Amino acid sequence: MEKKRIVVKIGSSSLTNNKGEIDENKLRDHVDAIAEVREAGHEIILVSSGAVAAGFAKLGYPARPVTLKGKQAAAAVGQSLLIQSYMEEFSQYGIIPAQILLTRNDFSKKDRYRNAYSTLQELLSRGLLPIINENDTVSVEELTFGDNDMLSALVSGMLHADQLIILTDINGLYDSNPRENPEAVRFDSLSDITDELMGFAEGTGSNVGTGGMKSKLIAAKTALSLGVRIFIGRGEGKDKLTKILEGNGDGTYIEKEVLPSVNSQRQWISLHSPVSGQIYVDKGAETALLTKGSSLLPAGIIDIGGVFDKGDVVEVHGPIGLLGKGEVLYSSDDIRIMMGKRSEQLNNENVFSTIEVIHRDKWVKI
Repeated sequence: MEKKRIVVKIGSSSLTNNKGEIDENKLRDHVDAIAEVREAGHEIILVSSGAVAAGFAKLGYPARPVTLKGKQAAAAVGQSLLIQSYMEEFSQYGIIPAQILLTRNDFSKKDRYRNAYSTLQELLSRGLLPIINENDTVSVEELTFGDNDMLSALVSGMLHADQLIILTDINGLYDSNPRENPEAVRFDSLSDITDELMGFAEGTGSNVGTGGMKSKLIAAKTALSLGVRIFIGRGEGKDKLTKILEGNGDGTYIEKEVLPSVNSQRQWISLHSPVSGQIYVDKGAETALLTKGSSLLPAGIIDIGGVFDKGDVVEVHGPIGLLGKGEVLYSSDDIRIMMGKRSEQLNNENVFSTIEVIHRDKWVKI
C-alpha cells in the first residue's frame, strides 16, 4: 500500500465510558491500531478529544459541565490524564507522543499558523506522534473550533494529509437517525456534502462529546474543499485503521474523483484570516478574477472600504456581489492613489514597485 499521511480524529464517546472516565480498553484499542499503521510506514497525526470528558468526574460533576468555567476546569484536569494515558500505552511500541494544544488564534494569526505547521512537520520528520487537542482551558467562546471535528479538518488541510479518519460511535452517515429509525439507510460512499445530507444529520450524537453528526459533515465538507479524503465511522481491533485505508471500513467514505490542491497560503486566506477591508471592482476586473485567473490590477478598482495595511486580507466585491478574498500588496491609502489607473500610467509615474494590488497567488474565490 502507498505510504500516506493520515489524520485520525477520536471523539470523546470513542474514548470514555458513561461515567466520564477514560476507558482504558477503548484507548488501548486505538493505540494498537495507530501503532500498526505506523509500522506499515504511514505518518499519523492524532486529534484526540476526551479532555473534558475525562476530567469532569474528577471535579465532582455528575455529567459533562455546560458552563465555560466548568468545561475549562474539567479540561485542565482531563488533558493531563489523557496525555499520560497515551504516553504509557504508546511507550510499549517505542512511540513518543508530542502534545500540541491549539486555539483559533493559532490559525488566524499568520505567523502562528506558520509556526504550528513548521512544528508539526518537524515532529513528523523526527518520527514522533503529534497528539492535538483544542486548548479548552484558555479558549474563549468566540475563538473556539466548536469541536475537534473541525480542528481535525483544518489540521488535515494544513498538513496536506491524504486522508482524514473520523472515528465515532456511529458506523457512518445515514439518511435519518439510526438510533431512532431502524429503517435508516447508510451511505457507503459520497462525493459531496449536500444541504439535504446536512438535514439528515440533525440531532445525532452522543451525550459525552460536543460534536454530533452534523459537525462531522461540516468538517468533512471543509476537508474535502482542501483536497483531503474523509472516512467517518467506527471500528474495533488492531487492524481497524488498516481496514479503513484498504477501503473496507465500517462507515462512510467521502471523496471526489479529482480533489483540489490548495496551498497553505490560500488555506490561511480562505479559512482563517481576519478581514480588514473591502475593495470594489468593475465588471472587467470581476471577469478577470473569476474566469481568467488574473491578478487584481488598479484599473478595475472603483472604490475601497476600511483602512488596511500591506499584507492584510480584504474582501473583493464586484457587480454580482462578494467574489473572494485576497492579501493586498498595498495599503488602503496607496490603493486610493492607484485605483482606476492603467498599468502604463502607473509605470510612467514610477512610484509603485509592482502593478498588482492582489497577486493571483494570494487570491481565493468564494
